[in-house]
Amino acid sequence: MTIPLFNSIASWLLKKRYHQIELFLKYPAEVQQEVLQQLIDYARDTEVGKKYGFDTITNYRQFSERLPILSYEEAEPMIERSRRGEHNVFWPTGIKWFAKSSGTTNAKSKFIPVSTEALEDCHYKSGKDLLCLYLNNNENSQLFTGKSLRLGGSKELYEDNGTFFGDLSAILIDNMPFWAEMSSTPSSKVSLMSEWESKMQAIISESIQENVTSLAGVPSWMLVLLNRVLEETGKNHLFEVWENLEVYFHGGVSFTPYRDQYHKLLPRKKFRYYEIYNASEGFFAIQDRNNADDLLLMLDYGIFYEFIPMDTYGTLQQRALPLWEVEVGKNYAILITTNAGLWRYKIGDTVRFTSTDPYRIRITGRTKHHINVFGEELIIENTEEALKTICQKTGAEIADYTVAPIFMSGKEKGAHEWLIEFRKAPEEIEYFTEVLDNALKSLNSDYEAKRYNNMTLNRPKIHIARPNLFYDWLKSKGKLGGQHKIPRLSNDRVYVDELLQMNQ
Repeated sequence: MTIPLFNSIASWLLKKRYHQIELFLKYPAEVQQEVLQQLIDYARDTEVGKKYGFDTITNYRQFSERLPILSYEEAEPMIERSRRGEHNVFWPTGIKWFAKSSGTTNAKSKFIPVSTEALEDCHYKSGKDLLCLYLNNNENSQLFTGKSLRLGGSKELYEDNGTFFGDLSAILIDNMPFWAEMSSTPSSKVSLMSEWESKMQAIISESIQENVTSLAGVPSWMLVLLNRVLEETGKNHLFEVWENLEVYFHGGVSFTPYRDQYHKLLPRKKFRYYEIYNASEGFFAIQDRNNADDLLLMLDYGIFYEFIPMDTYGTLQQRALPLWEVEVGKNYAILITTNAGLWRYKIGDTVRFTSTDPYRIRITGRTKHHINVFGEELIIENTEEALKTICQKTGAEIADYTVAPIFMSGKEKGAHEWLIEFRKAPEEIEYFTEVLDNALKSLNSDYEAKRYNNMTLNRPKIHIARPNLFYDWLKSKGKLGGQHKIPRLSNDRVYVDELLQMNQ
């Protein structure tokens, strides 16, 4: 089959899916209620199903009243039993795969169940939908005339009691449909390499020979790879390496701090950026419009969504809401019930709805990654927007950063301590600090109130990190590459103190 013919057939098949997407756009509540009932009916004879009387649950109210909300720690005993080979604990089909996820900050690994249904009806379906939505918006795309350069956090897969665990990307690559393998670079052998430095070189060696038309990966690590590509080839920008590049599919961390740096590497106005929202627990949302800054929540992947308003999260007043009760502009923690047997599970992410017709979201941060030591309710969305404003005003470029509280001591007020690694440092750090402080005040009224006349908070304290500090910190913890991320905000000083020690 010739490449142009393959491109035409693939585009036609993917666009057919758009009619199914239109169904949940038109009937979102009905589709979500149907998903919930299908999950309940399918799992009624599991241990969980019998415990909570799934055979008599007929609506959302009964479901929410009977089943508790769970953290990973609360779900772990059942997950461990499944990992040891027990069947029918929380899902009727055998769970063969577990995505190992230590998150950003927790040294203890999590093992997220990945069922066959989740692989087919969520993870791989979402990959096709991403292409479907992109092609629907860009009819002249030549995406399939070349290959997608993928950068995952793949490590080798480990067998344990007849089940397998590894990075989600390793599981996906190991089970990848033939059409996806044909259209990707590097090879699965290289993608599954565990040693990061060797893997980077191998990816470059394989991929610079290919006709790469798209990029896919986490922005922070992709930026490292692409800069090395330019160093190795001696080219000025990436279109001199891959002239047919047309889109970058990104997710995992906020793109805001990296946007200007990508524009320099990819200096073509018609180049597209498409954001995705996926995790070990599932694939949740896709940017469905060119140049949009929000994502369409995908409602027919075998995942039922609930949302806890963050203003009551973790309190006695906490109450989960189904999709049809959310409001635009509010910050919510996400709960998911999935086709891998996670029931009312807290994934730790927070989102804000930009629209309810259709349901579109922005990712605002993590339930654990915020600072609220002084009642300031600072979230990642605030810091990312503030840094974007500052970089535009000062010409600075930021590689990475983290923020932690300086706790009150005696009569001394508290503050926020920033450690920032610059690609291009500002000329005046004092001015940078002032602009940062003012930007945060304009974005967050709680922060502004605590900063008023230094009532509770003193102005931020900023340290300039040495080059590669964050890279070296991740390397020291065995967390280079892929989905591993720098903890942006923390309510304690564990990470910032470690980093400051390494910065001396």
